[in-house]
Amino acid sequence: MEDRTSPDSGLNTKGYDPVKRAEEVSRIVCRGELRKYHRFRAARFYGGIATADCLGCSLRCVFCWSWENLLRPHSCGNFYSPQEVAASLVGTARRRRFRQVRISGNEPTVGREHLLKVLERIPTDILFILETNGLLIGSDISYAEDLARFQNLQVRVSLKGTTEEEFSALTGAAPEGFALQIQALEHLSTAQVKAYPAVMISFSPLENVRALRKRLEAVDTEFSDFEVEELVLYGSVEDRLKKTGLWPFTAHDPRRIPPQQI
Repeated sequence: MEDRTSPDSGLNTKGYDPVKRAEEVSRIVCRGELRKYHRFRAARFYGGIATADCLGCSLRCVFCWSWENLLRPHSCGNFYSPQEVAASLVGTARRRRFRQVRISGNEPTVGREHLLKVLERIPTDILFILETNGLLIGSDISYAEDLARFQNLQVRVSLKGTTEEEFSALTGAAPEGFALQIQALEHLSTAQVKAYPAVMISFSPLENVRALRKRLEAVDTEFSDFEVEELVLYGSVEDRLKKTGLWPFTAHDPRRIPPQQI
């Protein structure tokens, strides 16, 4: 699993339009200011963080831990207002003495109006970590400009692989979507939003990782020192990978996640 000398063969070169998919999904999980969520919880990541797990995503990553919810956003969860989501996040953070909150689970940027109104209700002494695939920000710079209003915001753009081909193989989406992820970082940097990339490298040969560092450095020198994401074999992830014929160079048991991944 550690031999990274050659890229995976048989990578996808076709796929769905993830921006169009986001529009379709938003019609299921958003109703004006309301957004669908399936749970609210305290999580151990980032040293402790209040989390709202939303429903609906623009991608269908084969390694996603939330796959079951990803496939049925119409039939699970409930709609919540921005006020309800913010109140839950802030309440959990105060009770648990956390310094940060997030929306996770699927893609928080689906439902722009809802997200912005949640952000408006997060006190400035609490950090909101926006975990996103960046596609909607990359397709519209005004999204980054809207996010620039919030000084207690940090955006973590999770790149799905290190190349267009890896992105397509891992998500099933058209490979051009990877450029939108890179463009999201450009838009956030231009809008002076605090942001950083995280990269799923478990399926990437080392030469691709090195090439991505140079590509990100051209956007912003700080982006070349990205956060490394490695696969965790939650739930049915291993079975799905076997069915697709994809297998990672590195992967972790959920019971033994390295401290640097938490």
